[in-house]
Amino acid sequence: MSGLIDRLRRAVTPAQRDDEGPFRVRLVVGLGNPGSEYANNRHNVGYWTVNRLARRHGIELETGGQAAVGTGEIGGREVTLVKPRTYVNKSGDAVWNLIKRLEIDDARELLVVYDDLDLPLGRVRLRAKGGSGGYKGLQSVIDRTGSDQFPRLRIGIGRPTAGGKPTYDPDVVSDYVLSDPTPEQRKTLDDAVERAIATIEFVLSDGVEAAMQRYN
Repeated sequence: MSGLIDRLRRAVTPAQRDDEGPFRVRLVVGLGNPGSEYANNRHNVGYWTVNRLARRHGIELETGGQAAVGTGEIGGREVTLVKPRTYVNKSGDAVWNLIKRLEIDDARELLVVYDDLDLPLGRVRLRAKGGSGGYKGLQSVIDRTGSDQFPRLRIGIGRPTAGGKPTYDPDVVSDYVLSDPTPEQRKTLDDAVERAIATIEFVLSDGVEAAMQRYN
């Protein structure tokens, strides 16, 4: 999809590529809902990842407007970490504004981190591009940027069950993602966040394809 590149060429000066040619991730976005009532929900695992990554590398996230944003160096490269404050389903609004501000001219410079119902609890999976898989926050980013050609890192939260079988009932799913995991599940998710951070660090230092080969 060329919508992102076409729109940004009209709006900003193209960003610089590395000397070797390929685009590098410059914007890491963790999806979640703002507010203390949502802080420990399964739906906020993207927030957890960005929070912990920022602390590890001494990057201060400052809240203003539609997002909490911090810029620093990871893996020898400057990167901006972001937590949209627009609620998950409107994440694309905050992401699009930051893309313009940072003069990003290719979708491959964006990495989105989020929870995934259809990955087993604690599984971490990196993809270079693709559709939203029904995840409304990711679809919002795709819609606002006009592209699905950006990498994404999914952290499995597992799917809720009803009668011993996985359920797709929207009310059950909503209650599940907007609730806190059990202590045992939280431990598994915390371990997954550590693996997600290692993956992101490798993406920043060595690129998406290398990280997929190593961590997938």
